[in-house]
Amino acid sequence: MNTASSSASMAIDHRAGVFARAEAWLDARGKGAWIAAMVVSFILFWPIGLALLAYMIWSKRMFNTSCTAMTRSRARHMGKSSGNSAFDAYKAETLRRLEEEQDNFEAFLKRLREAKDKAEFDQFMNDRANARATDAGDDQTPPAPAV
Repeated sequence: MNTASSSASMAIDHRAGVFARAEAWLDARGKGAWIAAMVVSFILFWPIGLALLAYMIWSKRMFNTSCTAMTRSRARHMGKSSGNSAFDAYKAETLRRLEEEQDNFEAFLKRLREAKDKAEFDQFMNDRANARATDAGDDQTPPAPAV
């Protein structure tokens, strides 16, 4: 158990009801725990699973975080100044270098895909030419002499 989940579990009020404690316990473990609980409840008794699914949708537990929100948050922090000009210059240079390396790698992958596509196309054309030559050779065989 990590420190985040242990501190969250310590915050659970033991005087709260069973459902409130279960909700807090599942919240401390994340969306995967909610989904696992829903699947298990569907297996054991489907109406409970359906009720749990409805509760997850109604309380917006299924859709509470998204990758785009996290990406926007990271992007907002990337442009912030730390207050240390030497570190900010180092960070800017490192980010520029990483972006350049990423561009170079993407260009390399593109060239690699193009080379593979060309090789596959050339192989197709060679197979097609060989098939035509074989078919043409079969059509031009002289007929057997009649006796």
